[in-house]
Amino acid sequence: MEETKHYDVFVIGTGIAGQTAAKICAEKGMKVAMADNRAFGGTCAVRGCDPKKVLLQFSELMHKSQLLTNHGVSTLPKIKWKDVQKFKSSFTDSVPASTEKNLTELGIELYHQSPVFQSKNQILVEGKLISADTFVIASGMIPRELDIEGKEYFKVSDDILNLKKLPKSAIFVGSGYVGMEFACMMATMGCKVTMIEQDSKPLSQFDGFLVEKLAAYIETIGITFIYNAEVTSIEKLKKNLKTHYQLKGKSKSIQSEKVFNTAGRIPSTELLELSNANIKSDHSGVLVDDFLQSVSNPNVYACGDVSSKSLPLTPLSGLQGYIVGNNIIKANSKKFEVPCIPSTVFTNPNLSSVGYSEEEATKRYKNVKVFKGDASDWYNAKKENIPVYAYKILVNERTDEIVGAHLLSSQANETINIFSMAIQQKMTVAEFKKQMFTYPSYSIDLKSMLKDED
Repeated sequence: MEETKHYDVFVIGTGIAGQTAAKICAEKGMKVAMADNRAFGGTCAVRGCDPKKVLLQFSELMHKSQLLTNHGVSTLPKIKWKDVQKFKSSFTDSVPASTEKNLTELGIELYHQSPVFQSKNQILVEGKLISADTFVIASGMIPRELDIEGKEYFKVSDDILNLKKLPKSAIFVGSGYVGMEFACMMATMGCKVTMIEQDSKPLSQFDGFLVEKLAAYIETIGITFIYNAEVTSIEKLKKNLKTHYQLKGKSKSIQSEKVFNTAGRIPSTELLELSNANIKSDHSGVLVDDFLQSVSNPNVYACGDVSSKSLPLTPLSGLQGYIVGNNIIKANSKKFEVPCIPSTVFTNPNLSSVGYSEEEATKRYKNVKVFKGDASDWYNAKKENIPVYAYKILVNERTDEIVGAHLLSSQANETINIFSMAIQQKMTVAEFKKQMFTYPSYSIDLKSMLKDED
């Protein structure tokens, strides 16, 4: 096949990481092309964080109303799901076209297919053999497929975002943050939810003390957990689906209207045929060095969720795209160092984390001071009538610096940012306590969390 075109830079994936890198190169006058086998705009804006948060605010409203029933709320709000979906679509529907328009205006050429590497500097896309000096892989992540009998009956997070109506019953296989968020949303809206988890607890990457409190609470709002269980098959019945699983050596089954695969996400590289271009990868993604350059093919960079040095967090994808764009313009000019970046599980209440976990902190520092407690009897929790509010703050005892923070509250997704700034600025407990916050905000509670027990 004859080569048809050559580009300075070819970017695979049109999420925030790919767009950031492509724009930097295009603005420097380079000849750039981009390809995506899905709608342009990436996961976060089209089928991830943004639409998810639009939907979740309605379950948050319902949850708040449920907590205040008999305390002034006499009738729960009636949520019209069709209108909710229409509202959500007002955020997502315009993204692909506006993304394409913006990229085209920068002179970037667009392809609507997943490329396949043919050699170290060639790809096949839309039937055309194309070469480039540099390739940027920013193809993100996809749901991990569970290879079991009846797997075709599984729905994934994309399907949840587009549900025309909420099911009366649902099973979630896997209790990571995506599963937990949507399970909470559905249970709050009246769906009978069961979560089947291989591990002995949900949210393995978050603080165990807070996860335990969150799991115990959400069981009271209609979520049943089945731990240490392995799903073996899905069977289609007349109306419902039957999920078969193994628990303590015994075969069991449970029926539901829908079954969702929320067993994690994996780097989206399978279609690319990376081995043809000598691009090394593993379960963490495309293997890259500190400049986000492929360890095995110097013509290739990887950024965002698909990079081995990333976490599935949108701010990190933007940063990595920026680093890659700059390193293409001037080799090795920007080094990637993992910043102090907060993350949140948008359950009811929110679970947020920044900095080191207790385990990481105790490995890193000789003496770690742990401030942890249950704040469910504090004013902010009592005024919301919510029986769960807790925290764990980690401090390097030698320097008095805050090195990690973990919060469980209805405002944790916002208040964690204050601890994020404190850790970035290497703030000590003494300095933090001097800060003035509004009263009676959740922020002012953060100072109380750093009090020594009497």
